[in-house]
Amino acid sequence: MDGGGQVQRSSTLPLHTDEHVVGVRKVVREQALDMKLSLVEQTKLVTAASELARNTIKYGGGGMVLAQTLSDGVRRGLRLVFADDGPGIADIAQALRDGYTSGGGLGLGLGGAKRLVDEFDIDSRSGEGTAVAITKWKK
Repeated sequence: MDGGGQVQRSSTLPLHTDEHVVGVRKVVREQALDMKLSLVEQTKLVTAASELARNTIKYGGGGMVLAQTLSDGVRRGLRLVFADDGPGIADIAQALRDGYTSGGGLGLGLGGAKRLVDEFDIDSRSGEGTAVAITKWKK
């Protein structure tokens, strides 16, 4: 779950309630502004973070998100790692497919989040939980 770039700053936020989702959105927006991402890129990142935060609570029973500001010497980025100790995802390829849902939603969550960011990595183990890492770089 380690993409490119050196970690400049790191913080961990809990994910158990709707208020926590709001807090994650706020932190991500602030860090995206600090990176000087365009409004479109900010919106993409906040949307992906919101979707993954909700998934962490709804499907993983809650967890946490690690937010890391990155630098690779040329560009700045933000990596978010969402982790839970839930049941895991049985079939990741299927879960990433548009239209697939295990919870009655639209089925755009994981695949949609993946399309909104520059880097996407998922690790899930049955009975142990799931970790999803996303990174957005300032272009």
